[in-house]
Amino acid sequence: MRRASRKDTGADAANRAAPARRWSAPVVAGVAGGAAALGFGGLYAAGLLLTGEDIASGTKVRGVDIGGLSRAEAVRRLDRELGPAAAAPLGLRVGDHAEQAEPAALGLSLDTAATVARAARSGSGPVSVIGRLFASGDPDVRPVVRLDEKKARAALDGIGEKAGREVREGAVTFEKGKAKAVPPVTGTALDVDRSLGVLREAHPRTGGDPLELPVHRTQPRIGQAETDRALKELAEPAVSAPVTLTAGGERIPVGPALLARHLSLKDDGSRRLTPALDAKALLADPAFADPLRRAVPRPAEAKLRLDASGQVAVAEEGRAGRQITERALTAAVLPLLKGSGPAARTGEVATEPVRPRLTRDTVRQLGIKEKTSSFTVRFEPAAYRTTNIGRAAELIDGSLVLPDETWSFNRTVGERTKENGFVDGLIINNGRYERASGGGVSAVATTVFNAMFFAGVKPVEYGAHSFYIERYPEGREATVAWGSLDLRFANDSGKALYIQAEATDTAITITFLGTRRYEEVRAIQGPRANVKQPATRTDSGPTCEPQSPLEGFDVSVDRVFVQGGQEVKRETMKTRYTPRDRITCG
Repeated sequence: MRRASRKDTGADAANRAAPARRWSAPVVAGVAGGAAALGFGGLYAAGLLLTGEDIASGTKVRGVDIGGLSRAEAVRRLDRELGPAAAAPLGLRVGDHAEQAEPAALGLSLDTAATVARAARSGSGPVSVIGRLFASGDPDVRPVVRLDEKKARAALDGIGEKAGREVREGAVTFEKGKAKAVPPVTGTALDVDRSLGVLREAHPRTGGDPLELPVHRTQPRIGQAETDRALKELAEPAVSAPVTLTAGGERIPVGPALLARHLSLKDDGSRRLTPALDAKALLADPAFADPLRRAVPRPAEAKLRLDASGQVAVAEEGRAGRQITERALTAAVLPLLKGSGPAARTGEVATEPVRPRLTRDTVRQLGIKEKTSSFTVRFEPAAYRTTNIGRAAELIDGSLVLPDETWSFNRTVGERTKENGFVDGLIINNGRYERASGGGVSAVATTVFNAMFFAGVKPVEYGAHSFYIERYPEGREATVAWGSLDLRFANDSGKALYIQAEATDTAITITFLGTRRYEEVRAIQGPRANVKQPATRTDSGPTCEPQSPLEGFDVSVDRVFVQGGQEVKRETMKTRYTPRDRITCG
């Protein structure tokens, strides 16, 4: 198709040939002077005539000069000059924490077209146009920054979690019998609401230090001065030497290491640290309880036995004793801590008489009249088993559990340490045998569990071994671990329970005496399910213990309660055993 041609007119040729109009200073002055004679409107018209529709001369955005450019040219220049900075990672600082974040992740974007429009609008009003006729300088236009608030808040929340710091009070702790100051720390938390405005105002950044974001600061109640005072005046003197308590003519030493385990400094409510003694824990600590027992005889509960007819009889009468209360112990110890020298660190502790709960007169009142259950676990003889099982049985024997009380293995036996009479033996840890203090006491826990099971009382906490051990009943066994797993039961029989424990080199027997709540409690074991085969592992480490393989499986045991020859209740206990891998040591 032929395109129609058009001849140039004279005006067209003149427009093409004419050079761009340039205004000389005399012309500007003349036009302005003439316009001045016309008043304000004339000045505005003169300004428009001189500046046209371009962006005012000297206009800058973040230091980038866009004056005299058309809008399109200005957008291109801003994209070229500020675009890289607007896309570059943004350095941020929150308190002591510094990191970089992508602007897009913070919901930030630079709108150059809107920025140029703002620059053009700011220069098109009468005041701005007239002002440019007479003023000089570099007007700076704030860039238009878009902020996705939802995205920005999510990003700032994440930064705040990493950068935030919990307030820490000044404190004094005790380690290995020595006092140690813990300096206070001011808490910081990112102020997200204010940070949104800071990000918008600062973007894009063209260099310099990281952008400081605002934070909330929380000052500790206990400052450095109070921490230093408490360390010097209270803590260091407290563990500088032993204190000695006297009771009934006997002396009970309390060394610095023992004190340090149960002593702390606490805020008294007025921003001052004062000594506090955990008297309950000190009374239970074997290092204190053993000499205390020798100095202050505690009441002894009556010892019970079964006579020839199977009835409960008193084998040894209970006797009264004395005790030191937590309040009396605290009142005796704290005043001695600032003393210097043996005399100033020695004081008497008050005792009070205590009658035993179980005597010949109270046995029947408490409802302890017959055997409610008994269970025996047999094991291969080993020196560590004889020691540890025997010690646990000694600590459990004679336990009295009143109605609605909860009995605890860990509370009764205590931590299995050398100081408490235990030695190293085999335990299970992470699916394999290893040696640790107290190994073997799970035989006692399993025996107590089964006595509890057949007595019909309520289990509160228990846990099976990770893999099955052949000498125990499947699904009816228990292990214990100090600080993480206990064996506990609640006495819901309505009458008191008395626990007998007897150990030999090859067996442990636990017997519950009380009043039977049910005629019989039966155990019905289900078949093994989800059987899994063991693996084989080789270990060359110095602590390796050989281990024979055994499959893992699930098993259920029903606990059936019988009264009047009829089932009245049933409970199901489910246990999952992992495979016991074969381990060879080489």
